[in-house]
Amino acid sequence: MLFKKKNKVEHSDDQKPEVDEESNASTPKAGANRGISKLDFIMRIVAAIGTLSSAVAMGTTNQSFPIFKQFIHFKAEYGDLPTFAFFVVTNSILCGYLVLSLALSIFHILKSAARVTRVVLIILDTLMLAYLMAGASSAAAIVHLAHTGNSKANWIAICQQYDSFCERVSGSLVGSFIGVLVLLLLISLSAVALSRS
Repeated sequence: MLFKKKNKVEHSDDQKPEVDEESNASTPKAGANRGISKLDFIMRIVAAIGTLSSAVAMGTTNQSFPIFKQFIHFKAEYGDLPTFAFFVVTNSILCGYLVLSLALSIFHILKSAARVTRVVLIILDTLMLAYLMAGASSAAAIVHLAHTGNSKANWIAICQQYDSFCERVSGSLVGSFIGVLVLLLLISLSAVALSRS
């Protein structure tokens, strides 16, 4: 009987270190996921600022070009081109989405082992990346056309006359493409955190 009791004690002692090793192994993973979630939160704020500044810069841009002094004025506004209007709407929606997604980012900081919400966030980020890329690339094509024109289609470069309009429109593309880059990094970070949880 003593021998059997001793075996039971030894057997229970053998199991304790394994449990400790598992808990110790899960702690660094949880810490790493928490760090990834904090970085995710900061990057979402950066992307939201970038898309908001792009939408504001494009939405408030206009320039008048006088011909014959006071008689004829040509005016260029973002609303004259549907592509630029689409760009403003796209960046505004993305900014709103990024602000709302901060709630999930905070949830991931608090619960680093969450898996379902990370999958949902990856899917939504991917959809929004495609949407933002469509708006930014179509606007970039029009900006390039405004700068260089197209001699085969007899389209003249308007940036010689509307220089400040073109500069502001070109600058608004920067924040949007920063948003694209940040979303790519966010998807990668979420995938890494998901694989570690």
